[in-house]
Parts: sequence; structure tokens; C-alpha cells
Amino acid sequence: MTNATATKLHYDIVGSFLRPAELKQAREDLKAGKITLDQLHQVEDRAIEDLVAKEKKHGLKVVTDGEFRRSYWHLDTFWGFDGIKHTKPEHGYFFHDEETRADSAQVEGRIAFNPQHPDLVAYKFLHTLTIADPEVSDRQSIPAPAQLYAELIRGEENRQAIAKYYANDADLIADIGQAYHDLLLALYDAGCRDIKFDDCTWGMIVDNDYWSKRIQEGFSREKLAELYLKVNNAALNDLPEDLRVSTHVCRGNYHSTWAASGGYAPIADYLFARENVQAFYLEYDDSRSGDFAPLAKVTAGKEVVLGLVTSKHPELEDPQTVINRVKEASKYVPLENLALSTQCGFASTEEGNKLTEQQQWDKIELVVNVSNNIWN
Repeated sequence: MTNATATKLHYDIVGSFLRPAELKQAREDLKAGKITLDQLHQVEDRAIEDLVAKEKKHGLKVVTDGEFRRSYWHLDTFWGFDGIKHTKPEHGYFFHDEETRADSAQVEGRIAFNPQHPDLVAYKFLHTLTIADPEVSDRQSIPAPAQLYAELIRGEENRQAIAKYYANDADLIADIGQAYHDLLLALYDAGCRDIKFDDCTWGMIVDNDYWSKRIQEGFSREKLAELYLKVNNAALNDLPEDLRVSTHVCRGNYHSTWAASGGYAPIADYLFARENVQAFYLEYDDSRSGDFAPLAKVTAGKEVVLGLVTSKHPELEDPQTVINRVKEASKYVPLENLALSTQCGFASTEEGNKLTEQQQWDKIELVVNVSNNIWN
């Protein structure tokens, strides 16, 4: 299956899906000591098999495992690298009207790829469900390298931990880049040809309220944008030509709330013009994301997947409004290089957004139907 599938069809998904009740209960049972880890994995396997069947039924040609083996969209990946440990800070992440569970990642040695990385194990199972089907391909989503860097410097305790093992930022960035590069190649060797970096770092940079605090700490928006670009691109050197790597930019997606606001203009010269990915999955479901004008900076020939349908709320968008917005975006990126999706996944963490499974699939059907209306 070629990686042109999503572009040819002009509809796509971001990747996470609401966790079924059986899976949520199994996680609680594991915490309570009622089942073993192997038994949890069996529940996960069944849930993923069912999800992939539903993805196919609803017309999706690029499928994921729904991130059903993760608690978080990002931290589980970080914990899977050597040299990083799971920590419990005083606070979680602060969203618009809610605070998340308190978990983080911290350096405890030199960072390196672990051949038993959970994302690699998860992908290998997903691939068994798609390899014999010529109508679909699979995708593995992982948090961007810049997201790991941002997590590791979050808070004074994390920064002190880094200093024990790294004398300078350059060495830290090099190890992050190499660990990710090795993970990408391991996924490729396992059959993966489509990998997406999920990245909230850019969504935070554009938020002026966020910057009012960071500037006081001595940070420069431009310097941090340059740094995030460097960290991400460090993982993207010398990859196989038939490996499609894309990135998804989000401003927070937790329990139907959000963390940041701001248009793409401050980062367009960095992200759109210089990050070495083939496609951009961009949040555009409300005014927090600004207008389409910054898309003019997207490198010619690259894909832009417009997240015009929200995954946060069950109400269905008006199809004609979505069509009109796609046409507006086509002033900056040729229509043939555009596609449509939800603005994010439905469950970036296991809590999930505030809608039902049926409403989730209604959103997917809306994306598919509107896309077919525009491009067919």
C-alpha cells in the first residue's frame, strides 16, 4: 500500500480513539491486582482488532490502533526510552478549565533507544491486522522529539536531573535525535511506512499568555522555535525514501478542553518552511488556531491536512461551512495538496473527550463524506 493513500483520498484521521469500557475496566483491574499484565494485553488485543475492523467499515484506508495501549499520547513513548524514568510531579498539565493527572518523564541516564520499546511492540501487533489487506495501510503516531525535550526541561527538578548526565544542550539534543532515529528505523524494519509526530510544542509557542511567563524566565520565542526545529530534524536525517513522516500540531486535547491559543504565523518560517516532514496535520476547528494565511509558508508540494472537524464536542459541523473553509485554505495551498480530518484524536489520554463512541464515528463519517464531496 503506498503512502499516497491519505492524499489520494483527501480524508484522514489523527489517530487516537475513545477507549472501550472493557479496556478501561481492565486497566482498573490491573491497578487493583485483579488481573495480570498479560491479561490486560489480551484485552488490548481484542479491542484493537475490533477497532481496526470498525475503521475499515467506516471507509478509512489508513488505520491505527487507537493508541489503546497508552495512557498518554506522549509520556508512554518517553518512558519507553532508556535513560528516562516515570515521575509524579506535584501538578499535572494545566488546561483551560482542568488539570490533568500528574505524571512526567525525567532523565536518569543517557537517553537511548530500547529495542523493546512499547511503540515498536504495539506497531508489530497492528501490522498483523493490515499486512494481508491490500486496501489499507497502517500508521504509528509518536510524540515529536521536541515534545520530549520540552518535557525533560519542565520544572527545576527535571532540569537538575539533566545536569547530572549532560554537560550541554547539544549533547542532550543529539541523544534525543539518535534515540528517535533508531525508533523510526526499527518501526520501518517492522513494516511501518507511515509515522506521525504529534507535537504540542508549536501550539504553546504561539500562545501569548504562555509567553508572558516564559519571557520572564529568559526564553526567546524565536530561539525556542529554532531549538524545537533542530530537535525534530535531528531525528529525520538519512531515513528511507519510502518512509512517510508527518507531524500534527495541537494546542492541547484533554477531556474536551484545550491548553493554548494562537495562530500559526509566529512559527510558519520554522515549522512550515523548514521541518523535514512530508505533511502537516493542523488544528483548525475554531478561532484559537487563527487564519489560513500562514499556510503560504508551507514548502511547495507538501501536504496539509486541515483539522476542520472538532473531536472535542459531539455536535456535527455544517458540511457547507467545512467546504467553504477548505476552499479558503486552497488560496494558500493547492487543493490537490489538501486533505480533511478531525483537528485531533478523540482520546489523547485514556480519559477521552466528552462524546460517545457513536458520535465519534459520526464525526469520521462527516469527514469522509465532505471530503468526497470536495475532491470527487
